Amino acid sequence: MISAAVNLFRGARVGFVLAREGALAFADPSELPPHLRLALRIGRTLERPGLDDGAARLSAAMTRLGPSYVKFGQFLATRPDIVGVRAAFDLEKLQDRVPPFPQAVALRTVEAALGKPVSALFVSFSEPIAAASIAQVHKAIVQDPDGTQRALAVKVMRPGVRERFMRDLEVMRFMARVVHALSPQAERLRPREVVEILARSVLMEMDFRLEAAAASELAENTKDDPDFRVPRPEWELTAREVLSAEWIEGTRLHSAAELAARGHDPQTIGRTVIQSFLRHAIRDGFFHADMHQGNLLVDAEGRLVAVDFGIMGRLGPNERRFLAEILLGFILRDYRRVAKVHFEAGYVPAHHSVEDFAQAIRAIGEPIHQRRADEISMAKVLTLLFDITALFDMSTRTELVMLQKTMVVVEGVARSLDPRLDMWTTAEPVVRAWIARNMGPVGRAQSGLEALRVVSDVVSDIPDLATRLKRVLVRLDEAGTGDARRLEHFARQERQRAIWLTLALWGIAVGALMLAFRGL
Repeated sequence: MISAAVNLFRGARVGFVLAREGALAFADPSELPPHLRLALRIGRTLERPGLDDGAARLSAAMTRLGPSYVKFGQFLATRPDIVGVRAAFDLEKLQDRVPPFPQAVALRTVEAALGKPVSALFVSFSEPIAAASIAQVHKAIVQDPDGTQRALAVKVMRPGVRERFMRDLEVMRFMARVVHALSPQAERLRPREVVEILARSVLMEMDFRLEAAAASELAENTKDDPDFRVPRPEWELTAREVLSAEWIEGTRLHSAAELAARGHDPQTIGRTVIQSFLRHAIRDGFFHADMHQGNLLVDAEGRLVAVDFGIMGRLGPNERRFLAEILLGFILRDYRRVAKVHFEAGYVPAHHSVEDFAQAIRAIGEPIHQRRADEISMAKVLTLLFDITALFDMSTRTELVMLQKTMVVVEGVARSLDPRLDMWTTAEPVVRAWIARNMGPVGRAQSGLEALRVVSDVVSDIPDLATRLKRVLVRLDEAGTGDARRLEHFARQERQRAIWLTLALWGIAVGALMLAFRGL
């Protein structure tokens, strides 16, 4: 009860800040029951005076609430299917920048995580050069056994951040339960599921060993790409709270003029950004899902370098084929092909018509072919496509939403370097190469070999399966009537347990509802 009261107080503070910053303007009153519409009207009276329609209301509220909510807002920015397009656009303005914590604290964290004094691990260890809500980065020098010195980027976790996130997550869980109790209709937004997805994401992001593993996997996938590079993790100097990786000097992608001044071609780099992302997504099924300018740089040899691998995306074979086919279908204006791949992947229920779906997709594709290539947004096409699929009962696919949001960011980076970039011509070689490799003769032969291997494994297991089945039948025969009585007793116990569990759940629900109304 004390915990509930504390969470209720903290939740009330969150609600006040959201109301004060005008974030309640994103709520649609028409979807709320009468008592919540009244609460929304009262909450809107708390808005700060002078807020204009273009104000970054949600992002301002999340920033004011602290690092946990900044991270929550960044997560929700990738889920317009849950919060809506307007809210997601507002949340994209969130900047995860906070003052660094003291150098002495960082040194103690490194020593505790790695088990040795900093002086024994590094030749030098700089003051923080960048800071965010979870960690800050230092530049360090290490000396190899042969006397060679190398520079490393050392990421150190902010002290107490894990405990604060856990506390704030409990408040979010409590608020999600209250929302469900007050308005069961709001469950279609899946507030409790969203909080749990955030919890898993944050827990993974706060274990730097997992981030190092993501960097290692991406490096392995791209080792033969001549225009892309990933910093190599230093495993001996990496732990849960500390991540050490190769230091790469380079130029950030914030300014095309600065890149040109350093001898790089911004147009070439823009094409590399798009093609690298599509290669990772379509070819490898594993992509960097936070490819903004701050996480990308160009090294002295003109190679694109990605950093910060806390947020990654994955696509399975079906999703990769889906992406390649729809992009090629739009390039070739083959809308029936785009429609068929939706049905073959099982994304659109079979009771719908392929021809009707192709007609809807034509409404997206034809207008873009009336424009110049540099005016066509690939990310906008995917956004419109997902809007139309909702009319055909296509369920939300989290991995595709993350892909689409990442493509928006990647396209923005590329177009900032080359405003006249032809997205479709740039994408076509990557898409065609994947389709030729995976759906041509070589790909079909490999699929056949894989199917043959699976059949072979099943056949080889048949003798063992037969022996085990025989043992089960013998035991059942020996058990006879005794087992039947035990099964009947077990079934009776399960029915009683189900009845008591149902009553308990009803009791919890009524209690939560009373608590929620008492807190209003």
